[in-house]
Amino acid sequence: MLTSEELTRYSRQMLIPWLGAEAQERLKSSHVLVAGIGGLGCSSSLFLTSAGVGSITLVDFDTVGLSDLNRQVIYWHEDIGRKKVDVAAEGLSRLNPDVRIYPRDAKISESNVYDLLGVAEIVVDGLDNLGARYILNSACIKKGIPYIYGSVLGLRGAMTVIIPGKTPCLRCIYPKERVQTGPLPVLGSAPAIIANLQVIEAIKILAKRGPSLAGRMVVFHGDTMKFITLELKKNEVCEVCGKEQE
Repeated sequence: MLTSEELTRYSRQMLIPWLGAEAQERLKSSHVLVAGIGGLGCSSSLFLTSAGVGSITLVDFDTVGLSDLNRQVIYWHEDIGRKKVDVAAEGLSRLNPDVRIYPRDAKISESNVYDLLGVAEIVVDGLDNLGARYILNSACIKKGIPYIYGSVLGLRGAMTVIIPGKTPCLRCIYPKERVQTGPLPVLGSAPAIIANLQVIEAIKILAKRGPSLAGRMVVFHGDTMKFITLELKKNEVCEVCGKEQE
């Protein structure tokens, strides 16, 4: 049940017809994993916490650097050199002490991915490399966990919702890993836009309304201020989610 303080804290979002008290209670009892607490993960964890998602696991292995501060909005200058998961957990707990934050200082790998997932019901992607995303994608497919993908480059971004057994998976969308050389360009507001779209879709899933971007990808072009929605096609012989894997 929601406390009187929670009823006040979430009163504005509970005015949304499908996000009333019952849906808010579902959020309170939900557990989300945010993978990567960089430009995407900082914003998504911030708004998942403010929305009242009851338990959030944060996974990252990096420390705060000066070049992170143009886009990673829950870190401050004095946090440089500290572990991101520790700083994020402290800040999010101050924002909403009713939310349980579980920081995991780890690099996602084949050997630890299932332990990191634990009892999470949704994964929100804040990673910056396709290799780790492939690992998470495969684990989510096997466990039947929705995976909300997001990526940013410069002033552009993209996101989609992967529902195991129903939509194309990340391997269907990106069959081959791309080689990344050096840091990628990014304007801080671009990941904030994509991350907030990820949060909206996550909340809709948790509240039992259902996502709008399952099987579709939204692409944002900041240069022209256009949103484009693409239909995604499942690869029936995908090595992760194809028919022979079922």
